[in-house]
Amino acid sequence: MPTRKTTTKTSKKSAARKKGPAKPAAAAFRSGAVPPYGVAIREAVARGNPREMKTLATAARQYLKNVQSALGALDKSLTTKR
Repeated sequence: MPTRKTTTKTSKKSAARKKGPAKPAAAAFRSGAVPPYGVAIREAVARGNPREMKTLATAARQYLKNVQSALGALDKSLTTKR
């Protein structure tokens, strides 16, 4: 029965992965786009980071403002095409 070849050499990538455990996700502040929906908001509250919660609240309010505007345009378009 054939077996897989194994090597004894370790690459830099595999050596880097074997280092100590990574920081827990709860301790890290996520940056970048986070969708402002219920799960993201509840997770931010659970982590308890005030800066993250304020940033997410601002992003969620802006998102809701954009959605409200788009819905208004959609309603206007629907009423004019009837």
